[in-house]
Amino acid sequence: MSQEPVTVIGLGPMGRAMATTLLRGGHPTTVWNRTPGRADDLVEAGATLAATPGDAVAASPVTILSLTDYAAMYQILDGADLTGRDLVNLSSDTPDSSREAAAWAAGRGARFLTGGIMVPAPAVGNPGAYVYYSGPGELFMAHEAALRLIGEPRYLGADPGLAQLFYQAHLDVFLTALSGLLHATALVTAAGVPASDFLTDAMTTLTDIPAMVGSGAELAAVLTAGEHPGDLSNALMMGATADHILRTSEKAGVDRELPAAVKSHYDRAIAAGLGKRDWTALYEVIRARG
Repeated sequence: MSQEPVTVIGLGPMGRAMATTLLRGGHPTTVWNRTPGRADDLVEAGATLAATPGDAVAASPVTILSLTDYAAMYQILDGADLTGRDLVNLSSDTPDSSREAAAWAAGRGARFLTGGIMVPAPAVGNPGAYVYYSGPGELFMAHEAALRLIGEPRYLGADPGLAQLFYQAHLDVFLTALSGLLHATALVTAAGVPASDFLTDAMTTLTDIPAMVGSGAELAAVLTAGEHPGDLSNALMMGATADHILRTSEKAGVDRELPAAVKSHYDRAIAAGLGKRDWTALYEVIRARG
């Protein structure tokens, strides 16, 4: 059997990586991009360059979108006939935007699947790559074989917002860690120490985190139960360290916003009577608005 035709709209690094992977997997692949020149290498590899977004959508039963955000999808597909077509949007946006887009697509006769790719473009199609999806289960199953080439598909359920929720939550961890790494480096270099003297050992701090928090399942059990015994590292002790980091930052003239935000979590936990509980008690104040 021949592989199903697939269209890819948006040929930034991620879109090009996906189109390349689909071509290698034997899928007839149509592509479109606002800057046509980005498709040159793909066309040489066997892809078909559509003249318009409407032509691109019409060429395949499923269209994968890799754009800046969902607003770009509305602009590009405005006027295109989407009747009977399936859209898989792997662009980044909010969960609510995904739900609104699903309704928008349905109003135009199309089915809509949301996705979040959890690896950078060079890792697309390689072992270890995975992608979250949410939306109609039958739609996911219809195109699972093609989507699996991009990365291991992890289907979350019918709610179109779930894939973006997981995607943004993962990036919350990632972006916060990156800011923390850069802030810590700035703290050291403000004292005249070369970044290279610090970062080699600092990177091991990131890899040592699982030793402190346990597996994801273990941490989830603690947070779900709401039990924070504080046997090893309570909020008072960790909060004192957070205060020291903030004061050190202020003295060094380094941006104080990140350490101040972290300290505020401990301050609020202590104010709520959780000072002698484990650091995981911060979850109780972080998840509460106010």
